[in-house]
Amino acid sequence: MRHEILIVDGYNMIGNWPELAKMKKENHLKDARDNLLDQLSEYKKYEPDMRIILVFDAMYVPGIKENFNQFNIEVVYTQEDQTADSYIEALAEQLNQPLNQVTVATSDQAEQWTVFSRGALRVSAYELYRQMKRTRQEIQSDAKHYDAANKRNLPWSRHQLLLLEKIRDQLGK
Repeated sequence: MRHEILIVDGYNMIGNWPELAKMKKENHLKDARDNLLDQLSEYKKYEPDMRIILVFDAMYVPGIKENFNQFNIEVVYTQEDQTADSYIEALAEQLNQPLNQVTVATSDQAEQWTVFSRGALRVSAYELYRQMKRTRQEIQSDAKHYDAANKRNLPWSRHQLLLLEKIRDQLGK
């Protein structure tokens, strides 16, 4: 069985996803990064076997080179003199092995062609956005179906249950 690996160009997603682009335009870049990470973590819950690597370059956060895991997502900030594109290209080539299926999410066409020439699949920012939106709808549909099939007398409202779920996720940091 092949391991699925999704490498996401973070600032490319922020520039191309409507709500994230709006945050960036309003000078809330940190909030946009956090929102992107939250959305990818939700997607990861639905695709638990997929390895997701979110890459930000030093363009907006100079002097920081950092790798860490948050919400089961690998987050990478490149070195100050390294672009996300060059990091992603090298990583895609390194990870592209017979037992891995590497997909790179970016709308940068030059980047898409480069990673494709190295054997990785590519998906645009808009395609990933639509896929994640479809996944969110599937989760909601599954949840409604489950709720209908398993009616219980719970003391909490749906809103309270969602808040409890968010608290649980925060504790998992």
